[in-house]
Amino acid sequence: MSAGDAYRIGLKNDWGISPLQLEDLPAVMEVERGGYSHPWKESVFRDCFRPDYRLWRLSDGEALGGYAVVAYLFDEAHLLNLCVARDYRSVGAGRRLLRHLLRESFGDGMQRLILEVRRSNQVAAGLYRSEGFEQIGERRGYYPGVPEREDALVFALEAPVG
Repeated sequence: MSAGDAYRIGLKNDWGISPLQLEDLPAVMEVERGGYSHPWKESVFRDCFRPDYRLWRLSDGEALGGYAVVAYLFDEAHLLNLCVARDYRSVGAGRRLLRHLLRESFGDGMQRLILEVRRSNQVAAGLYRSEGFEQIGERRGYYPGVPEREDALVFALEAPVG
C-alpha cells in the first residue's frame, strides 16, 4: 500500500490511537526495523511496559501504522521513540501520534515534553518545530551510526498555561 493509498483509505479520520499491548510487539518490531538503521531490540520494548511509561499505537484496528513510547519522570515526559510504518509516512500519522501523546502527557500533569532527533532527520525536526517545539540543545555522538556516531538535536515543549 502506498502513502497515497493510506490517505485515500481514511488515515486522517478512521485510524485510532490506543495503548500499545505486548501482543503488538511483532508488528512493532517490523515497523521499527523498517524505520531505523539501529532499531531497538524487542527486549527494550518489553522493558517499557511499566507504570511510568506510556506506549501508544496508531492503527485501523488491525494494521499497525505507527507507535510512540513516552517515559514519565516527575513532571517531565520524554518521548523515547516515535515511528511510523513506511506506507503511512507523509499523510499525518506522525503528527497525529505526536498530538495524542502531548494531550495525554499534559493531561497527566507533565509540565514539559522533551525528545531527541537525529541531526540528519530534518523531516522529524520539521514536524516538531511545526508543533511548537524549540531546540534547547544538542547531544554529541548520541546516536549510533556508520561510520561514526551522529549528534542529536534536543527539543522541548512546555505544557500550555491554564
